[in-house]
Amino acid sequence: MSSKPVLESKDIKLEYQIMLPKPELSDFVERFYMIRNNAITNKEIVLIPDGNIDIFFTTESADFAGTLIGLETQPTTAFFPPKCSFIGVSLKLLSIEYILHRSIADILNSSINLPTKFWDISPNDLTNFDSFCTKISKKIHENIQPEIDERKQKLLKLVYETKGSLLVKEYAQKVFWPERQINRYFNQTFGLSLKSFCTILRFKASFQHLKNGILYPEQDFSDQAHFIKEVKKLTKVTPKELAKNKNDRFLQFSTMP
Repeated sequence: MSSKPVLESKDIKLEYQIMLPKPELSDFVERFYMIRNNAITNKEIVLIPDGNIDIFFTTESADFAGTLIGLETQPTTAFFPPKCSFIGVSLKLLSIEYILHRSIADILNSSINLPTKFWDISPNDLTNFDSFCTKISKKIHENIQPEIDERKQKLLKLVYETKGSLLVKEYAQKVFWPERQINRYFNQTFGLSLKSFCTILRFKASFQHLKNGILYPEQDFSDQAHFIKEVKKLTKVTPKELAKNKNDRFLQFSTMP
């Protein structure tokens, strides 16, 4: 893990920092983040599907506790309180069974509050982003289940590396695991099919194209019409509106390197 954030905001109203995990945690963690609304008013934000499971803590709550957000298949509008910070970690799918030791099928497009003192995180840990990342990394490492199903690890690693661009039957062939069993695993553990998850990853992979002004990237989509349809399904807006990202509304889009 770098001693410095890999991404920092230049917007004085919406401040954010992103840190990547150490290599030994890369199968479980995508990134750590800190986001702060420096404005004196609420900021409207839209959370869009990005294929991550998030655990975050906030300085706003009087009853301090963490929140676990499941996978999302649709956009959610929320209001970011003024002078408030969110600090958290975006987890990959392998972490659900082998770190959190639970299913998240019941919180698809939803969230739950975590137990008080989850991973021994206190309000004081939110005062320093670098220290928070170090502490969370240690807690994650301590909670990794020693025996991991190699098929699951290989499958999920391949899905992330290919950004969901293969067919389910191709993933099944590469990891020698029947499609039916893969889909049962995904639906029971994560709350959606592998095909649906791959669609989200392909959408996420288009962020960089959109930021570069390429409004209709056809890579891994059958045609422009297919791409537009998927973007509107996942965000309720067109690729052009998402690319504009007026007022940094789309949070994951804003904080993507």
